[in-house]
Amino acid sequence: MAVGPRLALVPGEPGSIGPELCVRLAQRGHGCRLTVLADPEHLYAAAQALNLPLRCKAAGDECAAGELAVIPFRAPMPMHPGHLVPANSAQVIAALQRAGQGCLQGEFDGMVTGPVHKAAVNAAGIAYVGTTELLAEQAGVPVVMMLATESLRVALVTTHLPLREVPDALSPALFERTLRIVRDDLRRRFGLIEPRLGVLGLNPHAGEDGVLGREEIDIMIPVMEKLRAEGFQLQGPLPADTAFIPARLAQCDVIVAMYHDQGLPVLKYSGFDNAVNITLGLPYPRVAVDHGTALDLAGTGRASDESLWQAVRLCRKLALQGATA
Repeated sequence: MAVGPRLALVPGEPGSIGPELCVRLAQRGHGCRLTVLADPEHLYAAAQALNLPLRCKAAGDECAAGELAVIPFRAPMPMHPGHLVPANSAQVIAALQRAGQGCLQGEFDGMVTGPVHKAAVNAAGIAYVGTTELLAEQAGVPVVMMLATESLRVALVTTHLPLREVPDALSPALFERTLRIVRDDLRRRFGLIEPRLGVLGLNPHAGEDGVLGREEIDIMIPVMEKLRAEGFQLQGPLPADTAFIPARLAQCDVIVAMYHDQGLPVLKYSGFDNAVNITLGLPYPRVAVDHGTALDLAGTGRASDESLWQAVRLCRKLALQGATA
C-alpha cells in the first residue's frame, strides 16, 4: 500500500525537459503517492528517448519503480524535444488549474510543478505571468515566492516586473503583507517558532540615509518598526551587497529581497541544482523546480532531475509538517 502525502505533479510543456524529468523521477522512490497530470504519450516518448522503463497507470493505482500514476491531459500537437508549440499551452494551463483545484478540494496534499515557458503560453493567446500568480488567483489569496537551497532561503517582495517598475510597486501594504506571509508560513510549514527575517534595502547601501534613495526611510523602516512591536524578528534594511556574507546569513532564517534579481543570482550560484521554488501563502504546499524549460537540453539525456527530486522531497516534507501543525 502506498504511503505518504498525495502530491500532484505537472511536468510542464511538451518539448521541454519536463516529461523526461518525470521519467527519471519514476525510477526513484519518493515516499509519497504521486500523480502526474500530463499526456501519457509524451511521457512514453521521453522514456523511449532515454531508454528507461515506464508504465503509466491510472490515478490512485499503486506504483513501483518505473511506473507513474497519470491523469491524462492530451495535447493537440505532437511533442518535438527542444521545440515548444503554443497550441499545446492550453493543455499545460489546464493541468495546472486541475492540480490546484485538487489541492483546494483535498484530493491532493501538495503540488509540484515543472518549468513553463511564459512566451509560448502568451503566444497561444493565454494571459500568463507565471504559475505562482496563476495559483494565487485560483486560490484567491496573496502569495510570496521563496526560493531555497539546503543552506539559503530568499523570498521576494516583487517578482516578474521590469526593473523600472519595482520602486512604484514597493508600497507599504505590499511590503507588510509580504513580511507577514513569510513569517507565518515559515512558522506553519517549516516549523520555525520565531523566524528571523533579513530584509534587504531597495537601493545601494540601503539608501545610505536617503542619499541614494528614500524608499527605506519612507516605506520600509516604518513598516518594520510596526512589525517589530508585534514581535517580528527583523534585521535591516540591509545593504544587499553585504547581506549574503556568512556571518550575516548565520543570523537569518530567510533573506527578503525587494526584486527578482536582487537575491536570486546569489541563491542560484550557491546551489543551482538543489534549488527549488516555494509558493508561500497558499492553503497547500506548492514547490517548483528552480530552472527553465532548458530547450537546448531537451531530448539529449543530459538534463538533471535533481531540482525536481528536491522539489518532490520538500513538498512531501511540507505536506507532512502542515498535517501535524
